[in-house]
Order: sequence, then structure tokens, then C-alpha cells
Amino acid sequence: MVRRRGAGTEIVREGALLTAGAVLLALSVDLFLVPSDLAPGGVSGLAIILRRLIGTPVGLTMLLLNLPMLVLGYARLGRFRFLLRTAFVVLLYNLGVDILARWTPAGGLTQDLLLNALFGGVVGGIGTGLVFRGRGTSAGTGVVSRIMQLRTGVPISQVYLITDGAVVLLAGIVFGWEKALYALITLFVWGLAADYVLEGPSTIRTVFIVTDEPDAVARAVLNGLGIGVTTWPAQGEFTGAAHAVLFCTVGRPDVSALRSIVTEADDSAFIVVGQGHQASGGVVRPRPGPAPAATQERKP
Repeated sequence: MVRRRGAGTEIVREGALLTAGAVLLALSVDLFLVPSDLAPGGVSGLAIILRRLIGTPVGLTMLLLNLPMLVLGYARLGRFRFLLRTAFVVLLYNLGVDILARWTPAGGLTQDLLLNALFGGVVGGIGTGLVFRGRGTSAGTGVVSRIMQLRTGVPISQVYLITDGAVVLLAGIVFGWEKALYALITLFVWGLAADYVLEGPSTIRTVFIVTDEPDAVARAVLNGLGIGVTTWPAQGEFTGAAHAVLFCTVGRPDVSALRSIVTEADDSAFIVVGQGHQASGGVVRPRPGPAPAATQERKP
């Protein structure tokens, strides 16, 4: 019974994400892209270009162009599970473009190309991220982007720049190069917004510490911040000397404190701070009382 309730809750959650994402995508097209003739790649961009050339409805054209992408996604992204989710998004998104166009302002919300480019990217990117979080896609180049992201780990923002470049080039020929440049802004912002919704903000820092005093540094970090530390043996290639590499994750506000703690324990330590999106497991918050012994450390 508990499993059934959990599965039902997950289905409702995913359905809400897919619905909200599809509606935002349709609003992005109707309010910002179509009124300003911005074609930031993908099936929507092709549909906007064809609307100018032959006068076809944007939503219906998108639906027809998406049919081959549904076949590709069915073969590579989960078979029937993919097909059900994505078909739902495609129908709601593509038909929603033509339906919502009857109630949205024909000239959009603004005539400013930059505002249309920015807000079209933000609203569309949020919609794309919500759809991906609901484990679906909006088909089109989103299918290709999702396949490439899963296979290569390349961020969605970069994949969109690769897959949609040809559409933006065609838009430059049809609408003029100024609008093509604005479409590139939309494409870039779209990818960033989708990444943000899909992966979350970069709220943690990953820290690598190369030191000759690993025990002292690890104890100082454990006592000072209460976070787990993992140690690896290492060797300097130039000197051949043995060193140790310590790894841990901290929140952004704790970076300065960590630097001070490490420097106090070993003023010759080499510290590299990177950024990450999420961390799970390990000790991630300061705890009252003495730090655990080094033999009881857990990997972050």
C-alpha cells in the first residue's frame, strides 16, 4: 500500500512538472518569440521561420516536425515510458501554442527585441527544465540534446548551441542577422535557465588540499567545521616527493574559514576550490562536541 501511494504521488508530481513546463514553453513562443520573429533553434524556430515563409500555424507545424523526433526518443530514451511523457508534453506544448495565441496579445508584451530575447529564453528555459525534471522532453532538438547529455555529460546549454546553430543561421537569412544575433542570446539564456532548473544552483564548493601534514590538516578541518575529509596518497611529478591529497565539500560561506584553518595547520598547503551543484552523504553541517576520530571518517 505504501509503495502504491508513493508511486501515485510520483506520477502526480511528474505530471504537474510536465504540464507546467509545457504551458511555459507555449507562453514563451506566443509572448516573446513569434511577435519578434526570434527563432532560437529547434523545432519552434523552424516553425517560426516557416510561418514567415508560407504562413503555416506555428503550433501545428511544430507538431508535424516533432513526429520523427518521437520515434527517435522512443528508441533511445525509454520506450513507452518516454513516449507517454513526451507525447503528452508535445501535444500540450505544440497545440497550446495555437490555442493560447487566441488569448495572448498579438504583438507580445513588448516591442523591445532584447527584452523578448531575454525573457523568451528565461521562460522557455524554465519550461524545459521542468519538463526534464518530470523525466520527459519537449521532443524536437530536446530529444537530441537529452541523448547527448546522457551519453557525454555535456551541459544542456552547450548541447543546444551545437544542435540549434543551423536553425539560427537559417533565421538570419530569413529575418536578418540582427534578429539572428538576438536569437543567439535567447538560445544561450534558454540553456542556462534549463540547467539551473534541472541541476539547481551551485551552492557547494569542492576543495582539494595537497599537503605534507594530512593528519593535522584533517583534524583541523574536522574540529573547525565538522565536515568529513577523504585522503589519498599522491606524488609530486617534479620532485618525486610523497604528498597527500585531502578532499571535502563546504558551503560557499565556509570557504574563507576553511582556507584559514588549513593555512594555520600547514602554511605550505596547496588549496584548489571548485564548485558543485549537489552533495549527499557525509558530514555536511557543523556538529557540537569533538570531531570524530580519523579512523571513523566518512567520505563526503
